[in-house]
Amino acid sequence: MLREVTATRYIEPLRTGGSVPGIVEADDLGTYVVKFTGSAQGCKALVAEVIVGELARALGLRFPELVLVHFDPALGAEEPHQEVRDLLNASPGLNLGMDHLPGAKDFTPEVARSFVVDPLEAGRIIWLDALTANVDRTTHSSNLMVWPTFGIAPPRLWLIDHGAALVFHHRWDTSAPDKAYDFRHHALGHYTPDTRAADAELAPRVTDELLREVVQEVPDAWLADEPAFATPDEARDAYVDYLSARVKASGTWLPTEFPSREELAAENALRAARTQRGRPAWLQRVPDLHGRPAAEQDGAVHLE
Repeated sequence: MLREVTATRYIEPLRTGGSVPGIVEADDLGTYVVKFTGSAQGCKALVAEVIVGELARALGLRFPELVLVHFDPALGAEEPHQEVRDLLNASPGLNLGMDHLPGAKDFTPEVARSFVVDPLEAGRIIWLDALTANVDRTTHSSNLMVWPTFGIAPPRLWLIDHGAALVFHHRWDTSAPDKAYDFRHHALGHYTPDTRAADAELAPRVTDELLREVVQEVPDAWLADEPAFATPDEARDAYVDYLSARVKASGTWLPTEFPSREELAAENALRAARTQRGRPAWLQRVPDLHGRPAAEQDGAVHLE
């Protein structure tokens, strides 16, 4: 089972994601990035974090340790922003923490241009994302970190943030386990990912037994409000059945084709040109708050 810790100090919020996680110190002297039950994404995002993160770890992918964090909103009483205080006040009790990686940097497109990723490693990560329907690891939102090893070994890729995965649990009655998703613009698509080799290696390892072990890590409280099921155990069975059926159908959803950087740039430029033609001149000159030209921003490809 996931370790349980108690938060002893709320340090600061992180504003890089919609859920506004916070950095927290705990009674085990660890520092964690905590996602809160009171966020707009709700408990389903935390369920996805646990299932996909623990499955990644079981398959040998690098993913920071997850812990269950007992949190007292009084720790954030001095937080100056009202919206953050509201989030903390709505999140007493059990929340989800991920081990903080000091010195880690985002795997941005700029970093990706010079970073070397083994094709099989890229294939394994894409295979996991495809299995778990994780639509949030794109060229513009990689949810990957590069963590230096301080001269011991080259920096390595670490997976983070799977709250947008398991999209099927938002519509249990209509999602088919063999559904394909468009992963052509995956953050690792430029590394000639060997997804076929990854499928041959990983699919046999995702057994019903492993899936049961993984979903058992999800606290009952985060499954109790699932309207499609009568009990938390019934919900766990549904996750096992769905993912088991999906791994058996990998031949229908396995991503194998990815555009080159040049093809992606041309596609983005074409989309930007089409968008700009229908915009007034003043809006074409509006600056991008993230540092990219408006045309490039409009041409960004997202899977959400």
